[in-house]
Amino acid sequence: MESWVRAVVEAIHSSRTQAVIYLAGGASQALGWLLSVPGASGTVLEVVVPYSRASMAQLLGKMPLQFTSKQAAEDMALAAFNRALKLSGPGLQVMGVGFTGSLASSRPKHGEHRFYVSTRTQNCLRTSHVTLSKGLRSREEEDKVSSYFLLKAIADGCRVPATIQSDVQEPELPKESVEQFDEDQELQQVIDGQVYMKVYHFSDSMKNFNRKIILPGSFNPLHDGHLRLLEVASRMCDDGLPCFEISAINADKPPLSIAEIKRRVEQFRKVGKNVIISNQPYFYKKAELFPGSAFVIGADTAARLVNPKYYGGDYNKMLEILLECKNTGTTFLVGGRNIEGVFKVLEDLDIPGELRDMFISIPEEKFRMDISSTDLRKKQGS
Repeated sequence: MESWVRAVVEAIHSSRTQAVIYLAGGASQALGWLLSVPGASGTVLEVVVPYSRASMAQLLGKMPLQFTSKQAAEDMALAAFNRALKLSGPGLQVMGVGFTGSLASSRPKHGEHRFYVSTRTQNCLRTSHVTLSKGLRSREEEDKVSSYFLLKAIADGCRVPATIQSDVQEPELPKESVEQFDEDQELQQVIDGQVYMKVYHFSDSMKNFNRKIILPGSFNPLHDGHLRLLEVASRMCDDGLPCFEISAINADKPPLSIAEIKRRVEQFRKVGKNVIISNQPYFYKKAELFPGSAFVIGADTAARLVNPKYYGGDYNKMLEILLECKNTGTTFLVGGRNIEGVFKVLEDLDIPGELRDMFISIPEEKFRMDISSTDLRKKQGS
């Protein structure tokens, strides 16, 4: 490995950015560079090489019109970004990387030797297209050139300086496009289901966490009970990054508007608390989106979770869905709530034996507050 390549890789590994990389048709040497330098496990979350048509179609959820194209690379980068959102460590920046190439092979090609590399972060999509001069290099040499450009793209996404030292000729210089997204566009992408979530990091904690502690809700408005509940839960699970979570999509109502989401987010900005905007209203989908997380819920929500009524009256279906959540490492921290005028805690609920270790009680002496957002809205006349 050239010294400048190693320096770039070391800078990438020091950037606190985590990436999922999808590539097909080249740039294989870049993977060796990234993985052979200490620190790779903190940067590279996953690498997938979808070489076959079936693999690519399964990865993207569709068959690309053209496999070596700008659109295919950008679709790969977006899919990788969403995958990175699921797999990334709490509090870290994430990136999706897509590469697709048509390089020299054992048989002469009628078309161009070319490749596309695309990176997707929360607010930016960058894509480079390089057409190589045919017959100038061997397959291994073309792979090396494409690896240089892939490494440069990853460095740019991590916001670390990188000047590649390649031997590309004037006609081979990359054609680049950059698309920036503002906050409204990012939120619209979540509402539309294009991007899984948008994370607002308003807490200044730099501690390394193993998982997220998530308090879901509508937070209309956010009140002291919410803040105290998450604080108590965080003390019980001190290895977790505390986050509030709002789903932009409601199972029974229209999606929240961008203006309404931003209004609710502003509440968390003022108190310096992290909040996630997701597009998943159901807990079994949240478990997929935030694997290994601890969800903070009230006893009323816990009672609904284990009630077959909400699964078409099918007890086995309820059990199957919640066992799938359990398999993702999901746990539920349950605080006491008033249910039909009676204050109940986890111990008052009938939790199936197979699921009991998923549910952890928050004792009444640690947290009890009967106020609700609904009550507050009634008092405010809204």
